[in-house]
Amino acid sequence: MDEIYEFIKSATGLPTSLQIRIFKTLLIGTVIYFASRLAVNLVNRWVANAKRQFNLRKVVRRTAFFIFIILVADLWLLKIGSLATFFGLVSAGLAIALKDPITDMAGWLFIIWRKPFELSDRIEIGDKKGDVVDIRVFQFTLIEIGNWVNADQSTGRVVHIPNASIFKYHLANYTTGFKYIWDEIEVLVTFESDWRAAKSAIEEIATNRTHYIVDTARKEIQNASKKYLIFYKNLTPKVYTSVKDSGILFTARFLVAAKQRRGMTELIWEDILEQFGQNETIDFAYPSVRYYDNKTEGKKPLRAD
Repeated sequence: MDEIYEFIKSATGLPTSLQIRIFKTLLIGTVIYFASRLAVNLVNRWVANAKRQFNLRKVVRRTAFFIFIILVADLWLLKIGSLATFFGLVSAGLAIALKDPITDMAGWLFIIWRKPFELSDRIEIGDKKGDVVDIRVFQFTLIEIGNWVNADQSTGRVVHIPNASIFKYHLANYTTGFKYIWDEIEVLVTFESDWRAAKSAIEEIATNRTHYIVDTARKEIQNASKKYLIFYKNLTPKVYTSVKDSGILFTARFLVAAKQRRGMTELIWEDILEQFGQNETIDFAYPSVRYYDNKTEGKKPLRAD
């Protein structure tokens, strides 16, 4: 082995001590690489849940990386005396030069520790909304919803957001704790319609379409109330009545799964269209202009005294 070191030294000019460190670094990297690959294969084989499998693979790779950094740093920084001394010398410079990455890492630690959101959660942060598909040390990734697409459906765009954003912007989570949101549908009928029959039909439709959600939501609220102050007395659909310029407005309010909003709206609207189409006493209203003629409508003209 010494002959090999001497040969490399004569060919490259690298001292023996440096060659040994390079060799040990390569050896450590190779061992850790194959060990992490083996661990990932075991995770893929033994863990069936895709979400848990994804998380464990990330844990394995991050652990392997940190072990490699610690071992290699200890190997190359022997002259400094200790890692603590080294980090003390460079910490001030890093704090200035790496301000944003350090803040991102702090955000990542906050996300891992406090769990304001997890993988597959639907969130809104700042002006961005989407489903969380990845969480990394410096950024998390969303599949965007909304924007130019209505009813919170996916746009197909992948949005990368720095972890530091959780310290700068408000964060709304659609699914953590309580997986349902309140949605509304507005139905406008004419003043001449049988408004009681219209309201009753809308209430019945909304109830029939969401009854299974109400039963599940009651159980989820009991669990969520242990962590958050979430309290709802009434989870069943409700229809509110108001008057607009063009007719009587009914606003149906109901619970829906956060990721099924558009599908539920479609089902309820199709039922409304079908029932109203079969009822001759109910007509949809729309903006219109009415001309009023005193003579043809039988109004008597005022007489001057």
